Amino acid sequence: MPASNPLAAAQDSSRSQEAIYVFALAASISLWFLAIRAPLWLDETVSMYLIQGGFSGIMSRQIWPDSPAYSCLLWLWTKAMGTGELTLRISSVLPMLAAVYLLYRAARKLFRRDVAFIAAIVFCLHPIVIFAAIDIRPYAFAVLALNAAILALVHLRHNDSNWLAALLGLLTACAVDFQLLFGAILPAFVLSLFALKGGDRKTLWRQLFVAFAAFVLGFLPAFNRLRYMLQTSTTHVFSEPPKFSQLLSTVTIRALAIVLVIFLLVAAWKHLLRPLGNRRTALLCISLAFIPLAILYLLSVGTSVHVFVPRYRLVAVPGIALCWGALVNKIDSRSLRLWFCVALVAVTACFSFGSKSARVHQYSWKHALEFAQQNAAPDDAPVLICSDLPEADYMRMPTGSAIETSGILPSLSYYKLTVPVFALPRSLNDEAKRVGSQWLQQAGNRRFLAMAFWQSYKTLDWLKNQAAPAYDVHDLGTFDAVKVLEFVPRPPTT
Repeated sequence: MPASNPLAAAQDSSRSQEAIYVFALAASISLWFLAIRAPLWLDETVSMYLIQGGFSGIMSRQIWPDSPAYSCLLWLWTKAMGTGELTLRISSVLPMLAAVYLLYRAARKLFRRDVAFIAAIVFCLHPIVIFAAIDIRPYAFAVLALNAAILALVHLRHNDSNWLAALLGLLTACAVDFQLLFGAILPAFVLSLFALKGGDRKTLWRQLFVAFAAFVLGFLPAFNRLRYMLQTSTTHVFSEPPKFSQLLSTVTIRALAIVLVIFLLVAAWKHLLRPLGNRRTALLCISLAFIPLAILYLLSVGTSVHVFVPRYRLVAVPGIALCWGALVNKIDSRSLRLWFCVALVAVTACFSFGSKSARVHQYSWKHALEFAQQNAAPDDAPVLICSDLPEADYMRMPTGSAIETSGILPSLSYYKLTVPVFALPRSLNDEAKRVGSQWLQQAGNRRFLAMAFWQSYKTLDWLKNQAAPAYDVHDLGTFDAVKVLEFVPRPPTT
């Protein structure tokens, strides 16, 4: 009987382990699709509003903080593939898949092959990535450009090319153009360049200058949007000040920390821990993860501009995944690293498949609007709707056809109402009272509906109290935290 070939056996084992990593990566990506059929939430309907008028409409609405480049891409996608909810979500899945591949390529330059797989899997399993992967917003494209920039940055370690430095600058500009808050990554890139090229200061300063010039050139089209956002920063605030626990949860990623600590303890017990490795690599990973995260957190804690929102924190997730990869790289056992990966995917999948919230993609106005349409259509009853946009509190309410063109009720751009619609601000302010009082005076003997998300319930209560002398008010139901009230005029007394 021929003797077994140790080399062939090792190759077979390596191929088997790689197949497991590929399966684990596919299983991680499958979690993205749990909410793939969810209706569009508020911000996604903003995306649809921005592309309603085609290319010319996109250009005329550049005052919005959204990226015109993303709106053009989404508009082209709808022309080719249609506007179904599922089809629209695929438009974000594809760039996120490309972002996973680019992160794997960057991690492969820093770590061994199996650790690069683990870093990519950690990225896929992050709740923020799971959300952004099917979100009809620019975040998937932003992280695609960001991961491409990280890959260019890693290549610059052993490359003196000015063209590669220019590519780094342009890719970073693209990422920031898709989402302006991704600018929080800029200090991390600068520090990482110093860490990677610190031994060659002449080349460092030359490439840094080239990258900066390319970034400025690439970012010029977005400069007016940035200026507008800075001038109106307080009008876009919709979040509360962050808690420190939110910072920790962004880094620890559900069960990841527990699973990794267990395997690190096992590795230490079996004397299978190695030193952290290249300090420059460690500094690169830490910078990419914690600098943008710290900027968003401190800005939100120290000012009234609260931007520590999960989808904005996506800018730090590639760095977080690389940090966890660096920690896993300390385990000096291929089999133990493999078992860690399997355990991580299995635990996360159990949490996700057992959670009802995993099948929900934010709240949606869809069901409330469908109900309102069915209820109001027979007698063409008007509908008063409180805008869910924070910007609505700082403007005079449009009327008539101007409501649709203003975008103040973006959900109507996708989920239509055929009855007359009147808009109210998000908060119960002077403008809300003015419009509400005017409407009650002009409504006459007419039935109407009023709708609001939970943050505008005070306006519904005020409207109910003001209408009490002349109307009977019925609560018709709450759909995804959107309450619908019916106002029925009382018959005149004789």
